[in-house]
Amino acid sequence: MNGMPPHIAQLILGHRDINTTMGYKAVYPEEAINGHRAFIARRRDLRPSEEYRSPTDEEWEEFLGHFEHRKVALGDCGRAYGTSCVHEHSCVRCPLLRVDPAQRLRLVDIRDNLIARIAEAQREGWAGEAEGLKVSLAAANAKLAQVDGTIARRDTAVGLGMPTFPEIAGREATPAKDPT
Repeated sequence: MNGMPPHIAQLILGHRDINTTMGYKAVYPEEAINGHRAFIARRRDLRPSEEYRSPTDEEWEEFLGHFEHRKVALGDCGRAYGTSCVHEHSCVRCPLLRVDPAQRLRLVDIRDNLIARIAEAQREGWAGEAEGLKVSLAAANAKLAQVDGTIARRDTAVGLGMPTFPEIAGREATPAKDPT
């Protein structure tokens, strides 16, 4: 209550949850919010002011355009703003690709095509080509498993059970009596 920020008191007291500290200190959320705002203001004073300027229209359009470039045929690419695709748009192999479950059939077609191309490469004696395609096939199978897991989780209902009531002041809670 003497001005120590709640997150510092939390560390000193060893609490895992800031709400525990706030309860013990009787700190109100407004105090925590004001402490955070003061921290941000102090941090901004230490940083170069040009980092906090409003972006130009061109910079804003470039930023928004980044998200358009993240959309690919199979879903969305999770790469960070301002980065190019380090996987050379080999999206099936890329761990940053988040496949849209609606594109599952397209992914199955890609997998089937990879199987046919591996067979062709082996038949023609293109060992290097076959090895690269096998890596892509393993990645496509992993992406299919990921999509199937997403679909299964989405379509599975979770049983929450019947709620129970804890003891009240040393007495067991009794169910409400039927008024009829």
